[in-house]
Amino acid sequence: MSEHVAWLTQEAFDKVKAELAHLTTTGRSEIAKRIEAARAEGDLSENGGYHAAKEEQGKQEARIRQLQDLLHRAVVGEQPADDGTVCPGMVVTVRFSGEEETETFLLGSREMAALDSVEHEVYSPQSPLGSAINGTSVGDTVRYTAPNGRELEVDVVAATPLGA
Repeated sequence: MSEHVAWLTQEAFDKVKAELAHLTTTGRSEIAKRIEAARAEGDLSENGGYHAAKEEQGKQEARIRQLQDLLHRAVVGEQPADDGTVCPGMVVTVRFSGEEETETFLLGSREMAALDSVEHEVYSPQSPLGSAINGTSVGDTVRYTAPNGRELEVDVVAATPLGA
């Protein structure tokens, strides 16, 4: 699989599709009405409502493109096996070398962070930590380079499927 694949649960995929459908229908028509109403007020050079609506339209169109790209790259995964192997869709607990505290997060698409059922921070499988631990097993220790250039070592303490 390509490293640009976006791993999503069925719930996340459905939520993204619903958001895209809303933005491309109701969202676009609401913005168009606001722009038209502001345009009817006259002088556009000093019309704050017009400029705000145009800016919002630009942000909305960017979000539409982002969602379309995500859905194009999406792979809806079944719940991973509960065998202690780290893969997208797993809630992973790690301990950084030399520290007592652990960190728990979901390895998956950032879009999953918006779901009500996801209570953990979400790390992408393409992130430095995500790519370092992807495919490892509970008990493994891996080294990776953080974005700041620092070499870090992490122990995989636990890995369970989301919702298990």
